[in-house]
Amino acid sequence: MYWEKKLEHWVDGIRHQAALPLRLQLWNGQQFDFGKQSPQVTVKVPNVSSLPFLLKPSLANLGRAYVEGKLEVEGRLNAIIEIANALAANSMTAERRAPWFHNPFHHTKKKDAEAIQYHYDVSNEFYQMFLDPAMVYSCAYFENGDEDLATAQQKKIDHILTKIQVRPGDTLLDIGCGWGALVLRAAQKFGARCVGVTLSKNQHALATERVKAAGLSGQIEIRLQDYRDVQGTFDRVTSVGMFEHVGLKNLPLYFAKISSLLKDDGLAMNHGITSTDVNSGETAYGGGEFIDTYVFPQGELPHISQVLKTMQMGGLEPFDVENLRRHYAKTCGIWAENFEANADKIRKAVDDKRFRIWRVYLAGCSYAFEHDWISLNQVVCGKSGRDASRLPWSRRYMYR
Repeated sequence: MYWEKKLEHWVDGIRHQAALPLRLQLWNGQQFDFGKQSPQVTVKVPNVSSLPFLLKPSLANLGRAYVEGKLEVEGRLNAIIEIANALAANSMTAERRAPWFHNPFHHTKKKDAEAIQYHYDVSNEFYQMFLDPAMVYSCAYFENGDEDLATAQQKKIDHILTKIQVRPGDTLLDIGCGWGALVLRAAQKFGARCVGVTLSKNQHALATERVKAAGLSGQIEIRLQDYRDVQGTFDRVTSVGMFEHVGLKNLPLYFAKISSLLKDDGLAMNHGITSTDVNSGETAYGGGEFIDTYVFPQGELPHISQVLKTMQMGGLEPFDVENLRRHYAKTCGIWAENFEANADKIRKAVDDKRFRIWRVYLAGCSYAFEHDWISLNQVVCGKSGRDASRLPWSRRYMYR
């Protein structure tokens, strides 16, 4: 009776604040509707031990309950995400926590490799079921807004390589090269000589295979290597969707390493997810906690101001900044749609827990980008103090 009264009090409180198209079904047959309209989402509570997740419905608690099978949810995925955020918003304050600041000593090469392999080494087949054919796992660039995913991903790569003015014969280092799409394009279209590094064994194997199949083994080298171990200098350096794993306190060292790898007149591109909280706090309502626990161990997102500050601390001067937040909302939305369309195949490829994690993660990310909780910024930079008169005087060259 204690839990039932507490639940009824909680339901009344939510109803008083918002009429949600939500139905709650309890293990004993009792049910609650939160609005007068027909429910779009039904949450089934299998036993009393699941109630604490609902009574404190942060995104971390709701996500954990779903992933661990403590709650069952029925409805369209977009509606489920909307309802989860509404429950959290009506039950919690929107204050973000202080920056996570994981112990920088946790970002050892061994621990970083383990974190990367946890996320990326699910299986190549798993990623193929929701990414584009080139398997580009980062924000696409919808130049006109109506491109399909494959076209938008190729445009993103071309946008990056054009921004940093890759020329035939240039040496290019791609930090976190994924399955090799960027270095393949840089070699094939722009004539660059490329090195791609990754900590994912699956990515390394498939990227190497793709380079060989393209007949570009003499022009592209794929390494299973930590970027901190790379030696030499390069005309161009790209880092796409990688610096989120570095750690906030390690950003000056990360950018200093890029500076040391860059030739004096070279250019670099840092393309990565940023927090929209000025203090680089985690996303509201516990979303960041869920991602840290289940998706990206030790991931940390800086505000763009911190990116620019630590970039300068690392000896790099920012030349151009572009916000692609809405592009990532659209990208993640397409990934989530592809995931749903291939749900039966994906269930056969991974266990139920992994399936549930990724199902809510992809759709949740689309929601977070759409609502300005997180963003995506591309920053073109070069060594501080260089002669900048050789740079183009306007951004026109980026759109030729």
